[in-house]
Amino acid sequence: MQLEPARAAIDRTWEDSILPTLCEYIRIPAKSPHFDPAWQQTGALEGAVALAAGWCERQPIEGMTLEVVRLPGRTPLLLLEIPGAAAGRVLLYGHLDKQPEMEGWAPGLGPWEPVLRNGRLYGRGGADDGYAVFASLTALAALRAQGVAHAPCAVLIETCEESGSYDLPFYLEHLAERLGRPDLVVCLDSGCGNYDQLWCTTSLRGIAGGVLRVRVLEEGVHSGDASGVVPSSFRIARSLLGRLEDAETGTIRPAELHTEIPEERRAQAQVAARVLGDSHWQRFPFVTGAGPARGAAPEGDARDGAERVLDRTWRPALEVTGAAGLPTLDAAGNVLRPETALKLSLRLPPTLDAGRASESLRAILESDAPCGTSVRFEADQAAAGWNAPPVAPWLAAALERASQSHFGREVVFMGEGGTIPFMAMLGERFPEAQFVITGVLGPGANAHGPNEFLHLATARRLTGCVAQLLEAHAQRG
Repeated sequence: MQLEPARAAIDRTWEDSILPTLCEYIRIPAKSPHFDPAWQQTGALEGAVALAAGWCERQPIEGMTLEVVRLPGRTPLLLLEIPGAAAGRVLLYGHLDKQPEMEGWAPGLGPWEPVLRNGRLYGRGGADDGYAVFASLTALAALRAQGVAHAPCAVLIETCEESGSYDLPFYLEHLAERLGRPDLVVCLDSGCGNYDQLWCTTSLRGIAGGVLRVRVLEEGVHSGDASGVVPSSFRIARSLLGRLEDAETGTIRPAELHTEIPEERRAQAQVAARVLGDSHWQRFPFVTGAGPARGAAPEGDARDGAERVLDRTWRPALEVTGAAGLPTLDAAGNVLRPETALKLSLRLPPTLDAGRASESLRAILESDAPCGTSVRFEADQAAAGWNAPPVAPWLAAALERASQSHFGREVVFMGEGGTIPFMAMLGERFPEAQFVITGVLGPGANAHGPNEFLHLATARRLTGCVAQLLEAHAQRG
């Protein structure tokens, strides 16, 4: 593939076709079914799929077939099949469902209104992960335009990823014969440590989540009358969280929620830490004076960069992502409340069994309830993490060439702290496959939060990298 003509063609497609379509996509509130249980009635997921399918149908890729696959009661899935002349088979993945709106968007920005500023496209879903289907087909078109061979490809775009991909196993089974046995999987739903080079994700943490409910009374009572006699549901919830987490450091206490970190991942963390420096943690929008968690470092010891990388990618971590039973500040009277409910999200080491971790959570939280109060943990999410197989020599060389060609710097390998359930499913289903997991979620991109943006220059360069990787796959020995 001639790089300059390919790069020019990719840039034109992004400017003239992909960017306007992504703006339309951002306007669609295609919230994942976990956040929009009435998705079949609202029709937003169908609207996002129809928009993407319409764009794909207009692309000049001879022989491509397109189908919106719908299993009864399940979210729709877009499947593209592109014939190829080279040996092997490639599966490219993305998703079109989105996280909910969230609060805190800057003036002039919002989740459903696309805004272009300084080379960034703001709005929900553009970077996570609406761009993937467009980038995948544009990479293939760049090869086709120059007559460069590639293997047969399937592009699979789901609409349930932000809900844990609970519909995806049914589609993988339904489409097993058509998907075949891919020997290369490309996923564009991950992060990047900076916007200066290609980042290849080596692992993903899993997740176990649910709602912790602590109930002490049938109804609220006067706090002056009852406090000191009736235990506070908030205090009990706080003490239960203390079974899980060291309140001073954030370290997860139970040994069964940790795993051994492979030496290869420790070595890669050293490289990533050298490349990133303090930007690894400074990229987050800390308030003035705040800094990173201490993790498990002894009192007074500095946490070195590699350990911070591993804290985010291989060690478990807890967050309370929601609460109920707490009145708003202006409605909070002097009442000892009957119940506190907390939404818990526990990130798990990549190789830890998520189902067993969820059962451990239940046992830890529900056993020996303080003061005999009603304590329940209602598990609602358990998704496995993923640890990549060793990178084949041909792929390692191709990743380095692609990064140098399109970014002018070396490729970097690093784990990510989030969860892509698809990867664990595919890793188990196709253990012999090679995986390229990458993405555009770099500093400030803020997927899931306010002010999410797509870094357009990185997306264009990444499209070129995908084209080069597909060419290298076709030419491997």
